[in-house]
Amino acid sequence: MTDDANLTPLISPAANGHSLPSGLIVVPAILTGDRQLKARHRGGARFRRQSLALADGVALMCSTAVAMALTGVSSYGAELAWTCLSLIGWYLLFTAYGLYERQEKRISHSTVDDIPQVFHAVILGALVLWPFLDFGPSGRVKVSTIYLFAMFALIGVVLARAIARSYVRWVFPAERVLILGKAQLSQILVRKMRAHPEYGLDPVAIVTGSLAEVCEFADLERLAALHRIDRIMLADTGADTNELLRLLSASRHLLLNVSIVPTVFEAMGPAIQVGDLEGVTVLGLNPPVLPRTARIVKRAIDIIGAGFILLMSSPLLMLIAVAIKRDSPGPVLFVQRRVGRGDRAFRIYKFRTMHDRAEEHREEVIANSEDPHWVKLQSDPRVTRVGALLRKTSLDELPQLWNVLVGDMSLVGPRPLPEAEDRQIEGWGRGRLDLTPGITGYWQVLGRTSIGFTEMVKLDYIYVTNWSLWTDIRLILRTLPVVLRARGVN
Repeated sequence: MTDDANLTPLISPAANGHSLPSGLIVVPAILTGDRQLKARHRGGARFRRQSLALADGVALMCSTAVAMALTGVSSYGAELAWTCLSLIGWYLLFTAYGLYERQEKRISHSTVDDIPQVFHAVILGALVLWPFLDFGPSGRVKVSTIYLFAMFALIGVVLARAIARSYVRWVFPAERVLILGKAQLSQILVRKMRAHPEYGLDPVAIVTGSLAEVCEFADLERLAALHRIDRIMLADTGADTNELLRLLSASRHLLLNVSIVPTVFEAMGPAIQVGDLEGVTVLGLNPPVLPRTARIVKRAIDIIGAGFILLMSSPLLMLIAVAIKRDSPGPVLFVQRRVGRGDRAFRIYKFRTMHDRAEEHREEVIANSEDPHWVKLQSDPRVTRVGALLRKTSLDELPQLWNVLVGDMSLVGPRPLPEAEDRQIEGWGRGRLDLTPGITGYWQVLGRTSIGFTEMVKLDYIYVTNWSLWTDIRLILRTLPVVLRARGVN
């Protein structure tokens, strides 16, 4: 443990000649040499996820082998080989339960914290595995085999995960932490981190000055590069909401994890994870980027879901096209440029619900809008009779499934905005474009046009910074009831 006397002020400026914040204090690091260079967020986080996945796979296969041996399953070797195919399903199931990402948010996360999710995932997986094994070489599988498998799997997965985490801590040293906040609380946090190495945190610098001095991207980038920072911890900064959001946005782009020691702070979204440092509450936000596996899973769901819906709804699509043509002159589809992930423009497809060339009268209509940021009217005179029905049932959105298939959109994501509306969003709100826009999302599920433009931006930002596979599944399941109620239809 080090005491406050070991905190010395930084006197050397950044390499580019710009002064760093005057309130910066450097904490002498415990770890030195090449091992520190390995403690980068992306490498450590990826290695941890891979180690946990490998540990889960080994535990599940060993549990299967023991259960089959004890219950006298015939074709033992062939049955185990068949069971190997289920590992892909197990991985997707554990991913859906957040068992590979939760530790990125919680600095004090341990294997014990995994037990509830592991219990649910193993029970559900065992119920799915049972009929799967019936197609294997042995045919019908005994109930006792599944019972024993579930029991051994619960114990084996927890033990294997504990071993995997110990190995990761041995390979990768502690995260290098930059603390932003008041000096007294910051030094208390330093003492607690040093007293508890199991947290895997190495405090290397404290900024006690104004948060405004470091919340700009360039200043934070210099600090992160100079001290090889992996995580930022906010400790009673006294900053306003805009400064905090600017700092969080810059942190995400620099691939820095963020933890918050709350005083009076609004939790940003439902995926906040609560950890502690010897009794001091610390809130953990999502990792700054989606893991590659998460993006693959999300994209796979998009392709399978969009393809299935398009195939099943193809007769309905043709009927809608005929109705549009008979109702009013003009094309069947409405095509418009929208802004997608990373500010990249794309062409969105919807069934036409307005009279042809209606966009030419947009400025006249928006003058009477209830919200100056976009068109919000109780009755838009440009909407056709068929168009009103399509909007009420949300069937006009069906052609966007093609945008999902080609990768411009996702089933779930931030609302894709026209260029004119997108230009109204500045600062931290631009972070909503860090993920692919979606057909449905928080805005669509929670009320659509009954939610104002500014609130929509906040909801999209919360979705991006709190993304999880389970969030997408929940929003998809909640979309159908919202569509049936026609809530917030414009």
